[in-house]
Amino acid sequence: VKHFRGEGGCCGGSTYKAKKKKLNTVVDKKTFIVEGMHCQHCVNRVMEAVNSLEGASAAVNLKKGIVTVSMEKKMYTEVIKNAIEKAGYNVKDEK
Repeated sequence: VKHFRGEGGCCGGSTYKAKKKKLNTVVDKKTFIVEGMHCQHCVNRVMEAVNSLEGASAAVNLKKGIVTVSMEKKMYTEVIKNAIEKAGYNVKDEK
């Protein structure tokens, strides 16, 4: 409810968009169902959280509530989930 009143931490209202991270090679992909993303600012926060991991790049579909993570090397699911949850979102499941 706070989100929709502009009181939440995610509603910055800016036009900033997180930059996509390019990987040299993709050896694995994982898709996560993430709850709590409501706006472009939420998308930016999730992308930046995942992109801060070495060898990982995120693509976020806000309407479907999914985050697809491409990886240059195998990564533990928990590492990715922790990065997303630390940004303030709930990883419901891996697809």
